[in-house]
Amino acid sequence: MTNELDPNDLSPHTPGAKLDAGKPDCDLVFSGFAKALLEVAKVGTFGAAKYTDNGWKSVPNGIRRYRSAAYRHLLALEFLDKDSSLPHLAHAAWNCLAALELLMNAEHPENE
Repeated sequence: MTNELDPNDLSPHTPGAKLDAGKPDCDLVFSGFAKALLEVAKVGTFGAAKYTDNGWKSVPNGIRRYRSAAYRHLLALEFLDKDSSLPHLAHAAWNCLAALELLMNAEHPENE
């Protein structure tokens, strides 16, 4: 027996039923922050070209180092990073996401 529910109280076997009640509404993030997320994606693309695809996952002491990088970008006085020409806040967000991902994987290695 499933605990999943349709938000309109439809039976799971009723046409049009979708068992997503109580699940995170990811559309709120993707549609609400579309421009910001695109800038963060550009930062990731810039980093992959500068270093290697997904190489950030193997950086020693990555959580501390990405947190520190985020702080440096937050403290920057200008809007754009001189190296990438992308917003410092997008760099900060990317570094926060990298630190969070590493932290989540360290606490729950089964999710890697």
